[in-house]
Amino acid sequence: MDFQEVIQTRRSVRSYRSDPVPDDALERVLEAARSAPSANNVQPWRYIVVTDQATREKIADISFNQAFIAEAPVVIVCCGHNYHDSYSWIADNMFLVDSTISFDHLTLAARAEGLGTCWIGAFDHPQLKELLNVPAGYDIVVLTPLGYPQSDTAFRPVSNRKALDEIVFHERFGKE
Repeated sequence: MDFQEVIQTRRSVRSYRSDPVPDDALERVLEAARSAPSANNVQPWRYIVVTDQATREKIADISFNQAFIAEAPVVIVCCGHNYHDSYSWIADNMFLVDSTISFDHLTLAARAEGLGTCWIGAFDHPQLKELLNVPAGYDIVVLTPLGYPQSDTAFRPVSNRKALDEIVFHERFGKE
């Protein structure tokens, strides 16, 4: 699949078939996440791959009852460990940037494999950390269900994005 097609057709999928995700496809998706760049090459991300049905259902409940999360045969949880980046104004929050870059690599690789994802940031952080035994020093940044979409039309081109001239400026912010 052409990279531009991956970019233009990656969508948030909220309905999944129960078909298993092949191990080689899952490995390619995780390899894409591993390959992401990070500030100072810290690579602060860690991934938890959840396939147990009961645990996926608990994750869905902890994620404010978003039941579709448990429909997918896999849930991937991205954790990051906090570190101080003295070169950035973001400083102690750079792990959030690094982890989401890695996670975006994962979601795009999933689309290239024909797999659906949906960024989930709404969850009870302390409960989810406890459920998944996430150690001190790590925070759960985001999670996604991973599986084949229920609908054949799940991967449609993006249509509701602002025009480039609304978001791109040259030389300075704003229009003159």
